[in-house]
Amino acid sequence: MLSPRVWSSVRPRLSRGLARNVGSWALGEGRKVDISGIYPPVTTPFTATAEVDYGKLEENLHKLGTFPFKGAVGGVCALANVLGAQVCQLERLCLTGQWEDAQKLQHRLIEPNTAVTRRFGIPGLKKTMDWFGYYGGPCRAPLLELSPSDEAALRLDFTSNGWLSE
Repeated sequence: MLSPRVWSSVRPRLSRGLARNVGSWALGEGRKVDISGIYPPVTTPFTATAEVDYGKLEENLHKLGTFPFKGAVGGVCALANVLGAQVCQLERLCLTGQWEDAQKLQHRLIEPNTAVTRRFGIPGLKKTMDWFGYYGGPCRAPLLELSPSDEAALRLDFTSNGWLSE
């Protein structure tokens, strides 16, 4: 483990190196594989107010059309770590054609899902897991714990959609 003094001098260089190598995985000395662009991110085509962003929808359909040819058979749903039953319920509602109920549930899941993925990432997911009685644990370097204001904003994303009490 690095001392705080040593870590403070190493961290900026490490962060710059990580930023330059986004999407690259080290395979050993001098060997890397670039995974950026293999599976482009797909964002929800719905806003929190239930409006459809048709531009995002069209973009997603184009991206999704290429996934099976690249080996994709599912998705990564970070939200399922804390709201697993609800994510499975959304799938069941879609499979049984209960579209109105699925849409209502989807709209309640949008903000929390965005919070534990794009907005607050792994630190947000870990904090949320702790709130729901799971072990999220502390963040490991180079990730930092959420600030008090970020934690309050994260909690609001879950309370405003009825998943946590205030």
